[in-house]
Amino acid sequence: MIKILIADDHAIVRAGLKQIIEGIPDMVLADEAANGWELLEKVRKNEFDVIVLDITMPGGGGMEVLKQLRIEKPKLPVLALSIHPEDQYGKRMLKAGAAGYLSKESAPEELVNAIRKVYSGGRYISANLAEKLAADLARRSDAPLHEELSDREYQVMVLIGSGKMITEIASELNLSVKTVSTYRTRILEKMMMKTNAELTHYVVTHQLSI
Repeated sequence: MIKILIADDHAIVRAGLKQIIEGIPDMVLADEAANGWELLEKVRKNEFDVIVLDITMPGGGGMEVLKQLRIEKPKLPVLALSIHPEDQYGKRMLKAGAAGYLSKESAPEELVNAIRKVYSGGRYISANLAEKLAADLARRSDAPLHEELSDREYQVMVLIGSGKMITEIASELNLSVKTVSTYRTRILEKMMMKTNAELTHYVVTHQLSI
């Protein structure tokens, strides 16, 4: 029996989801939550198999709650449910750790399939979202490596490429030496490089500047 907790701030939505789940032999609605804090409190006190999470709720938005769940219950699958378009929130929720993303406009049988999929350890995305993710991946494969860097990482990389020392960069950006060193490590990992010399060569070759 799949024990499900539904988190949604609209009682009518919870009632509709409850009605769907109650008609499925291998599922049971174990509990409900009307906001993010209530959800976290119940998850800390009880065991559930799947969380169905509305991504826009009071008491901590769905994104923040999801990140906290990933810390406290990393193996608990979360199915994000939303009225928002998939291309706006689907990719972000999956990247944040959701096991699946489903529109509230989906058919009841799709919800049931999604719950079973994430419960079994899989990921659930609609065909439409899968197509968008594939298109994004294709675009990224053709994009320069430095486009994967955050703004601060890019800034640090360009300064390293200009020949500046870690201490100089820390002073210029008003950061600690340790923080700049951490950025350097992340940059090398993302750029798939090992040395400052490689970074410098890349910066010069691509004529990068801040």
